[in-house]
Amino acid sequence: MNRDEKSALVKFLVIYIGSGVFLVAIMLYLYYNKEVKLLKEHCNMWMSSATMQLKNEILDSHMKHEKFNPEKLKDKRLKYALYDKDKKLIYSYLENEKFVDLEKALYTSEHFDYFITTVIDDNLPIRYIVMETCKNYEDKKRLQVYILISFIISIIFIVFIAYFLAKTLLKPAQARVESMDKFIKDSAHELNTPVSVLMTSVSMLKKGKNPQKMMKYILSSSKQISQIYNDIHFSAFNEINEDVYEEFDLKDLISESVEFFQDISITKNIVLNSNLESCLIKMDRTKTQKLVNNLISNAIKYSKSNSSINISLKDNIFSVEDFGIGISPSEQAEIFKRYKRGNNIEGGFGIGLDIVKRVCQEYDLKLRLKSQLNNGSTFFVDFSSIKQV
Repeated sequence: MNRDEKSALVKFLVIYIGSGVFLVAIMLYLYYNKEVKLLKEHCNMWMSSATMQLKNEILDSHMKHEKFNPEKLKDKRLKYALYDKDKKLIYSYLENEKFVDLEKALYTSEHFDYFITTVIDDNLPIRYIVMETCKNYEDKKRLQVYILISFIISIIFIVFIAYFLAKTLLKPAQARVESMDKFIKDSAHELNTPVSVLMTSVSMLKKGKNPQKMMKYILSSSKQISQIYNDIHFSAFNEINEDVYEEFDLKDLISESVEFFQDISITKNIVLNSNLESCLIKMDRTKTQKLVNNLISNAIKYSKSNSSINISLKDNIFSVEDFGIGISPSEQAEIFKRYKRGNNIEGGFGIGLDIVKRVCQEYDLKLRLKSQLNNGSTFFVDFSSIKQV
């Protein structure tokens, strides 16, 4: 991963994680405030219910002419105190009596909530019932822990998803950049050979050395450069070009290609043998030319010097057979992918067979490969589906 890719990854992670964390924080904040209100209301209702129950017990004892016997409540989180009409303490289980304010009915002090009820009965010595609890404080603390844990888990989840998405999204782009980088390097390497031969031949021609042979090298190099340029141009801009359908004899087109590549094959002392039958088809002539040229060019690249290539058109099937390095079974499934090269030593930059495959797919032509490692390869293209009767 280069510096630009790392920078893009970091920016994506910062934006995604930052926005995700911010959204989660807002949601948890709203949830926390809502739950705090509910806890407060529940605590108030709970203290009110306990106070009413205690008040009823006091009144019931008074009606029965019994002395009310203060005792601890069953719930240890709830404590109370009793005051007379002069606000003097009668009895108390409170933790903090100093926080009691009999002028208020409901309030919070420190970690405790207080609920005060007035008993309106002059015959009773008890005038104020004070309830004290820390339940609301404890519940809020538990809620805060829950919110914090949820926030941490959410952050971990967001970071994991962000990283996974970033890697998933960058993977094809990274593969594309690597392929293009390799393509540019291979293009420069591929062009270097014919350009070097061309410059050397021109230099030798100026000196008057073997002009006939030098002209053949110049012609061969020029055609190789033209072929490379046409492949690059077709691969890059073909999608925006419209097809121009026309009826023509495939035999004539293949013959032109064989004649074109004679001057290229001569540099490796390769003989092009052709056995062609007439086959009328209707399709885009330029794309058909690309299909034929790339199969022949590919055969020349991967053929051994002083060998031959058999080019055939029989029963509507076009085939190109070479006796070169061959293709292993594991590579045969990958060889038609763009920028896939059969052998780095032999040159090429892996768009020729990709063009062949794209043209075959567009016109529904059956493409088949037969190859043995170190024994050569044969490519078959069946034009039966578009043959004109």
